[in-house]
Amino acid sequence: MPIHEKTLLAPEQVLQADKLVVDGVDVSGHWNTMILPRTLTDYDEDFEKTIQAYGGGENVHRCWQCGSCTNSCTMYAINIDFNPRYWIYLVRLGLKDELLKDKDIIWQCVSCNKCTNICPKDVRPEGVMKAIQHWMEDQGYVPKAPSTLFDEEFTRQCLERGRIEDSEVLLNFFKQTRQNLWQLATRGWLGIFVARMNKWTELKKGRIGRFLARVPILMPMHMAWNLVFKPRTRSWGRTGEILRRYVEEQKRIAHG
Repeated sequence: MPIHEKTLLAPEQVLQADKLVVDGVDVSGHWNTMILPRTLTDYDEDFEKTIQAYGGGENVHRCWQCGSCTNSCTMYAINIDFNPRYWIYLVRLGLKDELLKDKDIIWQCVSCNKCTNICPKDVRPEGVMKAIQHWMEDQGYVPKAPSTLFDEEFTRQCLERGRIEDSEVLLNFFKQTRQNLWQLATRGWLGIFVARMNKWTELKKGRIGRFLARVPILMPMHMAWNLVFKPRTRSWGRTGEILRRYVEEQKRIAHG
């Protein structure tokens, strides 16, 4: 396993000698490397508590750096720079800047949970990875994940109107993730999905009439109507406002 802590050392802190004798013992060769004392000042002593406030990060303080999480990690087998043990180490030291150097790969966790199953201290490293990702999103260090954008749109409609409109959720999701709806319909999965729903085999056989006969008419009209005249739960205004305040209060309690 690579020793990632080497990245915390400046080259001028590492001393090497061709020949080195300590107390009369020749330690030349692999033992001739010395590291000068170092003092870290750019750390956040509350960073561990910050990560613990996110769901999944509660047990990060239990880590004793055995490395079982990294050794069992699916992503580490593909990319040796993907190292949950090292990132947990940085969280505990409060070294945010060092952690952010790997911001482009931390999100690659595939949630296989091998790390969590093997951890002898119940740190739940997979949850810690998610907590770090959510912290980076909240602080604006990385773009919001598509799943977060979907959740935000879903929650917005619930709070505003007491219900959601599926077509509006999908349209706003595609818009925020900058996906081209026309290309998805004509060349992507959306077109294939719709074609299969409407008897794709009939279209392949050239039976266009039978294919079109299965195309739903009323459902798209209903969806278009709801996009213009947005449905709303009766007397929702006061309830929605109370729920919004409750959600904001819980966020303040959790994250300060």
